[in-house]
Amino acid sequence: MRSLSGSPLRVHAGFAHSGFTLVEVLVALFVVALGIAGAAALQTLAVRAARDAARLSDGTRLARSLAERMRANPRALAQPDNPYLHLDYDAGSGAPTAPALCYADTNCDAEALARFDVFEVLDAVSAGFPGGRIRVCRDAGEPDATGVLPWTCDVEDGAPLVVKLGWRAQGDSETGAPKLLMPLAGAAP
Repeated sequence: MRSLSGSPLRVHAGFAHSGFTLVEVLVALFVVALGIAGAAALQTLAVRAARDAARLSDGTRLARSLAERMRANPRALAQPDNPYLHLDYDAGSGAPTAPALCYADTNCDAEALARFDVFEVLDAVSAGFPGGRIRVCRDAGEPDATGVLPWTCDVEDGAPLVVKLGWRAQGDSETGAPKLLMPLAGAAP
C-alpha cells in the first residue's frame, strides 16, 4: 500500500502513541487545582492582613486624636481627679452614654469638655472596633517575654500617660491583649 505521495505506508501492530492518557490528564488537573486552591488561600490571607492593617491605622488615628484632645484641655489634665484617666471602656459593656454636647458654640468647662472628648472616643471604639477596649492610664510597663502587652497599668505618678487599644480579631472569642500602645508625649502636666 502506498500513500498519495507514493511512499509506502507503515502499519504498526500496536496502538498509535499520539495524545495524552487519562491518568496524565487527571494528574495535570490535580496540579492545577492545587495551584488554584493555594492562590485562593493566599488571597484570603491578604484580605485579612489588609483589614488588620486598616484597623491598626484607624486605632492609631483614634489614639492620636485623643492625645490631641487631651493636650488641648490642660486644665482637665491638671486636675487631681483627671477625667481622662478614668477611661477604661470595653465595647462589650454596651454603648456609651452621651454627655452634654461641647462644640465650638457651647460654653463648657474643662471637665465637661473632657467628658465629651471621652464619649466621642468611646463611640468610635464601639462603632469601629469589634469587641473593642480602650484604656488611658499611667504605665511604664513593658511587654512580657512573649511580647504581649498587659491591660493593667502602673499607677505611679512618674509613669507616662498611655493609650491602650485592643479589639477582637477574626476568629477570637474575646478581646485579647492591647494591639496598640501609644505614649502620650506632652499630655502629662
